Amino acid sequence: MVSKKPRIVIIGAGMAGLTAANKLYTASGSKELFELFVVEGGTRIGGRINTSEFCGDRIELGATWIHGIGGSPVYKIAQEIDSLKSDQPWECMDGNLEDPLTIAEGGYELNPSFVESISSLFKNLMDLAQGKVIKEDGEIVARLKQVAAKSAGDLSVGSFLEQGLEAYWSLTKDEKLAVNGFGNWSGKSLQEAIFAMHENTQRTYTSADNLHSLDYNAESEYKMFPGEEITIAKGYLSVIQSLVSVLPAGLIQLGRKVVKIEWLLETKKNGEINNGWPVKLHFSDGSTMYADHVILTVSLGVLKQGIKQDSGLFSPPLPSFKTGAISRLGYGVVDKLFLQLSNSDDDQEINGYKTKFPFLQMVFHQKDSNLRHPKIPWWIRRTASLSPIYSNSRVLLSWFAGKEALQLESLNDEEILNGVSTTVSNLLPHNLCNSAGVPQPKFDKVLRTKWGTDPLFLGSYSYVAVGSSGDDLDTLAEPLPKTVTICSDSSSSSSPLQILFAGEATHRTHYSTTHGAYFSGLREANRLLKHYNCIVV
Repeated sequence: MVSKKPRIVIIGAGMAGLTAANKLYTASGSKELFELFVVEGGTRIGGRINTSEFCGDRIELGATWIHGIGGSPVYKIAQEIDSLKSDQPWECMDGNLEDPLTIAEGGYELNPSFVESISSLFKNLMDLAQGKVIKEDGEIVARLKQVAAKSAGDLSVGSFLEQGLEAYWSLTKDEKLAVNGFGNWSGKSLQEAIFAMHENTQRTYTSADNLHSLDYNAESEYKMFPGEEITIAKGYLSVIQSLVSVLPAGLIQLGRKVVKIEWLLETKKNGEINNGWPVKLHFSDGSTMYADHVILTVSLGVLKQGIKQDSGLFSPPLPSFKTGAISRLGYGVVDKLFLQLSNSDDDQEINGYKTKFPFLQMVFHQKDSNLRHPKIPWWIRRTASLSPIYSNSRVLLSWFAGKEALQLESLNDEEILNGVSTTVSNLLPHNLCNSAGVPQPKFDKVLRTKWGTDPLFLGSYSYVAVGSSGDDLDTLAEPLPKTVTICSDSSSSSSPLQILFAGEATHRTHYSTTHGAYFSGLREANRLLKHYNCIVV
């Protein structure tokens, strides 16, 4: 009787799953050693990577940036496949735009030097939280370092930032700006609103709805690659396609949504349970598939949904050490809103360039203020900016997080266009547009992402929440069963490595990133290769 090959089924065709598939398929001798499948619940590959087009420009609906090119495997692949150059314009092709126009609610243009003082404060505070060395000196920086030194325990990033702003205020004076043409804005209220603008940007970086839920101690564990941050000219999806290019047709099965994973704490020695397979997958269409090993790469949001009592995703339920980590870790929603400027004859030429829209930083009255404009919708008030996706592009982009992102997903196009138009009209009234050389903008197309309500993702990426730690990320990465046991009478044993976990939320220092997902896929593929290399020559 010929023994069967071990079967490995990877759930999810995103960065982690396809990296694992690529590694397993291309490893020496693996074609003779394994049966390999990738099952994907959706109708496309890429997962939270989704390159698209909008109004003639290449855009990213999901992952956007290579976060540091020094040592990044994503950058290396993109470089090798010549994806860093393109004749078609692409999102952020000239990097982050500089020289923002910062406008306070009511249409008050803020002096760049005034904005910079708070921007520098916020940057210094985040650098301290992330364990970076601040080269500046002076009384303010010294006080901020004292605040950072005292921060411990269950302190949140939000609390730390509040303490830093209070420390700054204790060393500076509140200047009343009303006499200088800023209406009812005071110096302190403007500083607070500019600070909040940067907090809202940080929310999109982390996916935390509120920075008070973001753990302070974990910030210094998170690692960034050195070098510039760039986007991929031919699209992030080109990296995914490169990983897939070596895989044979039929290995990836689309439209195969897993609704139940049966795994076994024990298998009888005669191997009759599940026809000799330790894992059984049930799909939404009623079909099933057996496996020796499953690499589960679904999002943390899907895992959170899957451990609920009425979910039935895991049978038997996951052990408490695993569900505890899943519950404690944070997972949020970040969405992108793309708008197309109307093709107007009113575009003005300044210094030889058609000026369509500035890099607009938006400063709003805070929620406890009675000076808020009643027609500016609440869902846009925690959005920090609206800017072209590259210099002079007619496509604009805003980022949303948390409750505001979920609200954005629920609105129709007309509601979004009306809300943005009302907000921009308040910030860029006709007199300011004329003085700044910016035409009064009109929008005619809209596209937004819906990561929060997509059942295959239920959000965007993970963060370490207050009450959690990097240990929970490590725990999430542990395979099941945790230990392999053999009964003394040799009547039963537990099959090893039945469910392996990969994805950005399983990487302790690179969570929330595509390269973190990549590393996790390699880790689990290598775990299986090492397991079989021990017993197979």
